[in-house]
Amino acid sequence: MNIVLATLNAKYIHTNLAIRYLKAYAQPDFNPVLAEYTIKDPTFNIVSDLYRKSPDIIGFSCYIWNIEETIKVIQMVKKVSPHTKIVLGGPEVSYDVHVWLKRLKEDVDCIIMGEGEHSFKQLLHYYHGNIPLSEVPGIAYLKEEKVEIHQAAQKVDLREMPSPYRFEEDLPHLSKRIAYIETSRGCPFNCQFCLSSIEVGVRYFNREKIKEDIRYLMNNGVRTIKFVDRTFNISRSYAMEMFQFLIDEHQEGVVFQFEITADIMRPEVIQFLNDNAPKGLFRFEIGVQSTNDLTNDLVKRRQNFSKLTRTVTMVKEGGKIDQHLDLIAGLPEEDYHSFRQTFNDVFALRPEELQLGFLKLLRGTGLRLQAKQYGYDYVDVAPYEIVANNVLSFDDMLRIKQTEDILEKYWNDHRIDYTIDYLVSSVFETPFDFFQEFGTYWDNQGWSRIGHQLEDLFLRLIAFLEQRGDVNMNIIVSLLQLDYLKAQRFQPRKPWWKNQLPEIKSKDILKEIRLHPEMAGSAFTQFNVGEKELYKHTLLLPFYIDLDLLNNNNEVKECNGYLMTYFRKDGAPYFAFIREEQMAYS
Repeated sequence: MNIVLATLNAKYIHTNLAIRYLKAYAQPDFNPVLAEYTIKDPTFNIVSDLYRKSPDIIGFSCYIWNIEETIKVIQMVKKVSPHTKIVLGGPEVSYDVHVWLKRLKEDVDCIIMGEGEHSFKQLLHYYHGNIPLSEVPGIAYLKEEKVEIHQAAQKVDLREMPSPYRFEEDLPHLSKRIAYIETSRGCPFNCQFCLSSIEVGVRYFNREKIKEDIRYLMNNGVRTIKFVDRTFNISRSYAMEMFQFLIDEHQEGVVFQFEITADIMRPEVIQFLNDNAPKGLFRFEIGVQSTNDLTNDLVKRRQNFSKLTRTVTMVKEGGKIDQHLDLIAGLPEEDYHSFRQTFNDVFALRPEELQLGFLKLLRGTGLRLQAKQYGYDYVDVAPYEIVANNVLSFDDMLRIKQTEDILEKYWNDHRIDYTIDYLVSSVFETPFDFFQEFGTYWDNQGWSRIGHQLEDLFLRLIAFLEQRGDVNMNIIVSLLQLDYLKAQRFQPRKPWWKNQLPEIKSKDILKEIRLHPEMAGSAFTQFNVGEKELYKHTLLLPFYIDLDLLNNNNEVKECNGYLMTYFRKDGAPYFAFIREEQMAYS
């Protein structure tokens, strides 16, 4: 029989680890073919490709992000190849199997619930006539219009699991994709919005096999390896062993990403990483979700925010590891004002990336079962995102979504950091107020329905602040110019600003700098810039901030002068502040 393991990834760069574990576990008895697509691929194209493989059995890996697109594929496959057995597995279909089997009764033959390696292999034995159906554990199917559910399969011994990375068909793609690696299964916590809370206990894979897999992935060109363990640092000794291994054996350009629980991370572990990890080798993802104690209690989430703050701060001060922090809007009893506080608490940590997500009532989670208790209204198709609850109206949700839009555009891309820091600390009452007010203005202007170029981000922020009417625009424009120029490698030909210096004045200032290069700082004198190069690669602008104070103390103080930007052949632009009183001609 021809067996295909298929899935629709969110993007081409993603890889599905689940179907690779199924394939590895099925061998040597069976040798399924892997077939990965994306949710953007046309349904007809996917079905055509599957059809050409002449499948007798197709197993689909299902998640909230691909289930609706997967269903379209399944229904078309059944039309063009009615004999093909369709098997579903994955977190999206492991729960509410009655719903799925009745919705897809004409199209789906069987659903595998939960951990699927053993169940899938036994199901293949059944389809090959080797065992009766009654010996296949952990499956659900329709029999005479009634749902039959078999007892769950025993947990597989992870220490004996074969590697999911040694398939020849994967070799051409490894260097182009993110590799996901699993060193444990299960989660010690019981967060009621998360599917991981359902599986009790944590089980570990064989450490030496994991290390061999990591070596194999690096040797075959993988540059991003993401650990999918729900809490990588639950065992301090294990985390330290793996951190040391990755530091010792990493290759240039490889990045490792982890989900960690920050409030249980010991300071000595962070200090070890700050002292020994190369910059950029590790990236931490930290789920904060809420800083409201009542909310955390209601979702059975223990969290010590002061210890979390200590961890994030120590990591940030070490300067070696980027941090991605998550928030969830819509958790129980977290109203608009409480979420505003949560946002401000977390933004104060200045993470490299702050993701603002919205609660999704996933099938199988405690919160979905408690939806009526908290007055949840939610969309009843994946991804089941809420639209309101008993303390958060749809209008509140819209305002928070506007906040998310600006956060993504103006903070997570780090294009305008100087300006954002000034606005959230000196102009607006809190960071949330800036992102929310600007988000509402952006939406009201209709900008969310049209595209934007990089320059538009600067001009639209200026328009928002000008209409607000209580902002020193000289300071704002100066900060925006600095933010814009710090990312440029060459002098911009058509800048977005209008306050250009007259050419004759610019030449006069450059003449003074050529005669007295120390005006531009001691570092500039070391460049030994010739006259022709100075005139060709230097930009001068009116500037209204003391740049030295900004760089040394992060202090914004109004001061008249000129921003000198020297675009070096190698490296980032060099900036200097030329004070008006320094000029001999003045």
